[in-house]
Amino acid sequence: MLRVGLSGGIGSGKSTVAARLVEHGAVLVDADLLAREVVEPGTEGLAEVVAAFGDGVLGAGGALDRAALAAKVFSDDEARRTLNGIIHPKVGARAAELIAAAPPDAIVVHDVPLLVENGLMPAYHLVLIVHADVEQRVARLVGGRGMDERDARNRIAAQADDARRRAAADVWLDNTGTPDQVLARVDALWVDRLVPYEANVRLRRYTPTPPRVVPYDATWPAQAERIAARIRLAAGQRRVEHIGSTAVPGLAAKDVLDFQLGVDSLETADALADALAEAGFPRLDGIDTDTPKDDGDPRRWRKRVHVGADPARRVNLHVRVEGGPAWEWALRFRDWLRADAAARQEYQELKQELAERFADHESAFAYGDAKEPWMSAAVARVEAFYQDGQVS
Repeated sequence: MLRVGLSGGIGSGKSTVAARLVEHGAVLVDADLLAREVVEPGTEGLAEVVAAFGDGVLGAGGALDRAALAAKVFSDDEARRTLNGIIHPKVGARAAELIAAAPPDAIVVHDVPLLVENGLMPAYHLVLIVHADVEQRVARLVGGRGMDERDARNRIAAQADDARRRAAADVWLDNTGTPDQVLARVDALWVDRLVPYEANVRLRRYTPTPPRVVPYDATWPAQAERIAARIRLAAGQRRVEHIGSTAVPGLAAKDVLDFQLGVDSLETADALADALAEAGFPRLDGIDTDTPKDDGDPRRWRKRVHVGADPARRVNLHVRVEGGPAWEWALRFRDWLRADAAARQEYQELKQELAERFADHESAFAYGDAKEPWMSAAVARVEAFYQDGQVS
């Protein structure tokens, strides 16, 4: 099963995207519909709303008068928090029931208007944000829904801004053009990413790619933070570090995000394997140690490796004993490259040469092995750098 979080500002066209995904076969869980369901007449939710806000929020037939309730909470932060405290847990519980009932091979799209505002992103394998310019959204709300223009602008202003949404988005769907344009993007997303991603998660596999070094991408840190948050959630909020070349600003690298997850033992690492796989990071068998960088017991360099199941975002996750030699080496090597421009340039040239040499390989394993002599030779330079106090 693949869990997709779908969001976007009011009037962005999120419903259009959701409907197209359903046409392709997605299971839709609509938070807005659930918010109505949990306060229908006779429900516990409606009784709690009336107890909090009075009989004035009821219509003549005993149903919730949404306009009357909105008038009470829209400009009152405390009242809105009270309402959210009633509605959100019930909507969350009902959504969890529907997601659990979906088939094992389902692509579940959870349409959540306030996904970004409530920080729900790590719970999903992928977050899709639908975007449209403010003026276009206002025009849709006024022309399509009959909303007063001032009300439309106030509602837009009360939600997360574009910067927050961009930071949360794994996929940014621009809906400022025609409906056909955004629907074509959704169609391609379904075929090229969502369907293979679901299969990879369910079958606990990944999509290997050949080693190709690309220029540094300024979006790598933001991408890494989103993925690290998912790993932390799956691993019980243990420490996660973005390591490797993509964690070094300015360094050309393979477009693969590397992380290390800290555990107290490899037994703990093994116990986390299923949770990580379900979060989209299946175990990669056959690799259980780093190349030792000292003369001590090589068993101290053992680890577990997981990989990202998303075919459009390669991830390597090294599960290491926190504070052990392999953990510390990864951090020291990263920080040395961040601080030493000459070493960074030397390493980049090596990576580019090896990427060309192994360009016809389906995976990057041979490329990685070929870097090891340079890495081992760098140990003394890294240690000298730290001893000189140049990195704290």
